[in-house]
Amino acid sequence: MTIRGFVRARVARVRSRWFTGRAVLIRTTVNLILSMVSANVLGAFAVCLLAIYVIPEPTIDNRHQVIVEDLWLAGIYVLVAVTVGVLAGIEKLSSLASWLPSERQPTPEQQLVVLRGPRTIARGVGLGWTGATILFGGIAMTHSVDAGLRIATIIGLSGLITASVAYRMAELILREAAGRALSASPHPQLIAQSVAARSMLTWVLGTGVPALGVVLLGIASLIDRHVGSRSDLAFAMAVLGGNCLVAGAVTTFFASRATADPIVSVRNALGQIERGNYDVTIPVYDGTDLGLLQAGFNRMAAGLRERERLRELFGVHVGEEVARQALERGVQLGGEQREVAVLFIDLVGSTRMASRLTPAAVVDLLNRYFAIVVSVVEAHGGLVNKFAGDAALAIFGAPVDLDDREARALVAARTVAQRVTAELPECDFGVGVTAGITVAGNVGAASRLEYTVIGDPVNEAARLAEIAKTLPGRVLASGDVIEAATGESAHWAIADEVRLRGRSSATSIYIPIPEGASQVGARR
Repeated sequence: MTIRGFVRARVARVRSRWFTGRAVLIRTTVNLILSMVSANVLGAFAVCLLAIYVIPEPTIDNRHQVIVEDLWLAGIYVLVAVTVGVLAGIEKLSSLASWLPSERQPTPEQQLVVLRGPRTIARGVGLGWTGATILFGGIAMTHSVDAGLRIATIIGLSGLITASVAYRMAELILREAAGRALSASPHPQLIAQSVAARSMLTWVLGTGVPALGVVLLGIASLIDRHVGSRSDLAFAMAVLGGNCLVAGAVTTFFASRATADPIVSVRNALGQIERGNYDVTIPVYDGTDLGLLQAGFNRMAAGLRERERLRELFGVHVGEEVARQALERGVQLGGEQREVAVLFIDLVGSTRMASRLTPAAVVDLLNRYFAIVVSVVEAHGGLVNKFAGDAALAIFGAPVDLDDREARALVAARTVAQRVTAELPECDFGVGVTAGITVAGNVGAASRLEYTVIGDPVNEAARLAEIAKTLPGRVLASGDVIEAATGESAHWAIADEVRLRGRSSATSIYIPIPEGASQVGARR
């Protein structure tokens, strides 16, 4: 193994381990713990700064000293609340550990636990901050009722912001688990919420609540003229305004990611569909209308894959051009007169062949024989219209008009004869080529029909193929197709005039001139 191959193998092995259910569980748990601890600690730190430098309360002696003395209690509370919150969150999401590592499909209850995980985490964070609001607001009221109300207000507002940030962070962190949870049944209608409601909630908690703090500070300064100096008020407004900007930016970032990422995944997948890659599926992980959009896209892609498979099968059975016209124009019974060239080829002694070969060997031989016929006919612009046992009917000029259809049919006949003789010497055959007016269209019934050509040229080509089986070159063409061919007629020579079965007049028949003889004739 080369160094590059070894490195690729190691990378593939690491990637496979990275995306296992156990790896997703570990990664999700660690990221949730770190993000929730960080959000709560930063929120508590912001509250301390606001309490010390923003909330003016001159009626309390040594206000700063009183607040600083209570910081140790705040630190203990944060430590205990964060620990309890983390443990409670892990307990709430414990069902993840029961199915993610096992790679089993989750139950509907486990699906809901994962998809409602951000809501559960935000609720737990909110409860912790509610306790802080009651505890520290009550402590501050022992010094001053006004101070207690202000402390409770600032802690409550900060708790709302922290819970909002925790919700948005949990949405991103739980995406992998949510995608696996919805892999079994990606239809989150029961838990889907409106994108507009989520956006409005993001504005309220990320921008509206901090802005409310600024408004309340301004109202307090108007009501209470002893709020401090003008510079203190300006500093307080600046701190609250900065908090508003930061909180709004953080929540908007996470909300925009939560909204944009599903849309981007659908857009990228649509690009693959446009490029012809229908084998595309996107993970469904969003609990809003966007999750329904993701699931809807997957259902649409599955329908397109099925339609493409049917179109390919349709094209294989009836021909690419017939399938394309049927898809573009629809299918209806009836036909139209068309000038076409017809090639008919039939094997000799297929009954004896079937008696001395096994069925599998017969099918294999016929498949190789028909593969030559189809490739040659299609290479010259024709359509193999039908197979009948060991015979094949090819038409040139229907359903799509074809220039030099007679010459193309004649060249295809000579090429088929050469290739079958060289590649399948065990096969004997006869080829007939003719041209004329036929009726081409869909025949049958409304529930079962096929595209075909009907007319005297088809019968004439079959009769010529029967006669050709007895001639050395194994190929015959009628005088009509030779006269209509341009350039190709030089490769054919008249052999005889015969009266075909079902005809009152004789038909001129032509055989291909051997290649060496043709070259001699050309030199002369």
